[in-house]
Amino acid sequence: MSVYTSVSRAELQAWLADLPVGPLESSQGISAGIENTNYFVHTSGGRYVLTLFEALHGQALDFYLQLQARLAAAGFPCPCPLAFPDGSLQRPLAGKPAALLTRLPGAPREAVQAAHCLRIGRELARFHQLCRALPDAPAHTRGPDWRRTTAARLTSHLDPARQQLLEQALALDAGLPWRDLERGLIHADLFRDNVLWDGEQLGGLLDFYFAGTEVLLFDLAVTANDWCLDPSGRPEAELEQALLAGYGEIRPLSAAERQHWPAMLAVAALRFWLSRLEVALAPRSGELVTLKDPEDFRRLLACRLAACPANKPRQPAAT
Repeated sequence: MSVYTSVSRAELQAWLADLPVGPLESSQGISAGIENTNYFVHTSGGRYVLTLFEALHGQALDFYLQLQARLAAAGFPCPCPLAFPDGSLQRPLAGKPAALLTRLPGAPREAVQAAHCLRIGRELARFHQLCRALPDAPAHTRGPDWRRTTAARLTSHLDPARQQLLEQALALDAGLPWRDLERGLIHADLFRDNVLWDGEQLGGLLDFYFAGTEVLLFDLAVTANDWCLDPSGRPEAELEQALLAGYGEIRPLSAAERQHWPAMLAVAALRFWLSRLEVALAPRSGELVTLKDPEDFRRLLACRLAACPANKPRQPAAT
């Protein structure tokens, strides 16, 4: 959630005129995130988030906005887009498709405990269950094909040690039985900065614009790779166990999912190492842009690969 597209007060006032929110009082750009332009908007009718979509448009964007409307109607804690009089959830603003969504209470937590991970596990499983058999769901855009092509494009920018790490991770990725594991709509980006807490109460989950059809276990691994780390960025077993316990209350993992969990954690780390490398090598311009260090996920990937059973040294047989 960065600011790539500037919106004047006059433009925003005119755009808001057909929504039941009252006169504009203030707006402020939001610097966190990297994909879309976002503003906090305060009107006489309440507090909202304005999103201008830098890449999404048309039917693809309609899917994500309708997804959030559907989830909110089902009582799931997520932003709900406001509808214009013609029923549409988006209209152009400053040359970009834009939507106004409810602003949920709370703020992200940097430090989390087992109780937070337990709750997030439950909510992620609820999301997976609510989105089963969702019509017109797009494919996940950061799947195995994207990882292979992105790695091929970036490898020349890496030193030999990092190239070797990348090759090892891609081999593990290629060896996973992607077609045999349960699939559905995944959030794909459920990091701590996409979850709001109002004190100890869950305020809501944000940023569904990477959602797509993929292996559900991958989504759980993406979540674990942010929520279940100690302050130094290394895996924390207690937090991971809490996340898995919460998830399993709603959707227990199969034997195959449990078997491939260590490898999936590594592949999930690979996905974000690649995406952060991609942004770092070709940053986008904007008024407020936050770049994230690829090395965080490079170190985590190395740690996850070392923990995979296939990469552990074999113990000598008992005699």
